[in-house]
Amino acid sequence: MRPLFFLLILLLPCAAQTYVCWRTWQLLPFPFWGKTIVVALMVIAFILFFISLMPVLDKMPMAMASAVYNVGTSWVVIMLYLLILWVVLDLLRLCHILPTAWLHNNAVTSSVIFVALCGLFAYAFAHYNYKVRVPLTLQTQKPVEKMRIVLTSDWHLGYHNRRAELARWIDLINSEKPDLVLVAGDIIDHHYRPLVEEHMEEEFHRLQAPIYACLGNHEYFAGERNAERFFREANIQLLRDSVVEFRGLSLIGRDDRTNPHRRPLAELMKAVRPGTYALLLDHQPYSLEEAEAAGVDFEFAGHTHHGQVWPANWITDLLYECAFGLHRRGNTQYYISSGLGIWGARFRIGTQSEYIIVEIGTD
Repeated sequence: MRPLFFLLILLLPCAAQTYVCWRTWQLLPFPFWGKTIVVALMVIAFILFFISLMPVLDKMPMAMASAVYNVGTSWVVIMLYLLILWVVLDLLRLCHILPTAWLHNNAVTSSVIFVALCGLFAYAFAHYNYKVRVPLTLQTQKPVEKMRIVLTSDWHLGYHNRRAELARWIDLINSEKPDLVLVAGDIIDHHYRPLVEEHMEEEFHRLQAPIYACLGNHEYFAGERNAERFFREANIQLLRDSVVEFRGLSLIGRDDRTNPHRRPLAELMKAVRPGTYALLLDHQPYSLEEAEAAGVDFEFAGHTHHGQVWPANWITDLLYECAFGLHRRGNTQYYISSGLGIWGARFRIGTQSEYIIVEIGTD
């Protein structure tokens, strides 16, 4: 059953790529050689996407590997929008709303589509780079020192989010003058090598507040031992099925659910000092009822990216009880973040890159 599932996962994007290339070939008002060049570039970009997921990427020069990753992952998103566009245009054609001539060897239609896509993805790139500041106040009667906490998730440092980008994020966090920084997993993307070669751990040394994090599924992709080594070198205090107390705040960090042997939350809660405010970091926001049943005061998670680009956010809304934003179950509050960084293409459409500024505590 599993090989059949993976075959289907592979065939669907290949079918989409074939359809997009075929309809693009028919639309372009170019001679044979011109159509061939455009479609060949589309096929190459599609192949680069699969290469970006392979270990061979780490054997390329850094600049080449970064280009392969960015082109390949960007093309998948562009292809998605071309697929949606062509399905809509073909439906309009079949319903005799759109003349067939507009979709064959047509310079005007080609130009309109090209300009529209350039505008859309220029906006999507700029929107990704703009980080939304989300203020959040947590009310409690429990004895917690008044403090400011920066909550983030899903940095995805790697071939696309490199050291210069990380430096900008560190500056952004420092400008908030936080007492504490918490990261709900996926600091590392799929590949560990860019972090080592660019010495990204040095940027974390500039943080002016303690930083704690839990593992995400991408730390497992990069190798959890590699992640642990990087966290130590970066002075990131890893909470892996463990509990620490910080100024009256109990911080619980769960191992990612990628590990089938992670400890139950109810067991971790036994280490929480009674009467303290319990804040849980758990990368993937599944089984939210567990935090409610265990008496957690606030859970922070990420992972969903809220789909990254529309209409994928519709899918995440179906998959999770809460895929983005504030949520409540009983006495437990939740915040599911769409992430500071992103996996793959640096595009945001219908979602946001964000960091959350939490004010908590009593005077």
